[in-house]
Amino acid sequence: MNVEEEVERLKEEIKRLGKVQDDGSYKVTFGILFNDDRCANIFEALVGTLRAAKKRKVLTYDGELLLQGVHDNVEIILKPTPAAVAAATVATDAAVGS
Repeated sequence: MNVEEEVERLKEEIKRLGKVQDDGSYKVTFGILFNDDRCANIFEALVGTLRAAKKRKVLTYDGELLLQGVHDNVEIILKPTPAAVAAATVATDAAVGS
């Protein structure tokens, strides 16, 4: 699996494990990702895949290097897709207009 494929798989796993936010993004903690059996089987180097996704501006989190235990509560935020942003904007506009 190449880096692009791993980043796509990571996005899927964050959506599976995380909670969707009002803006269409997904939020999950590093500890949840790291300790998930499915993620452990998919990603040989989860931290490396996270760094690659952050470099590609697919997601964001505080810090550079995440370590198990120390950074379990660090929030990883999968940025919303343009379609999700548009849907959130429409929903917000509809709520404001009513």
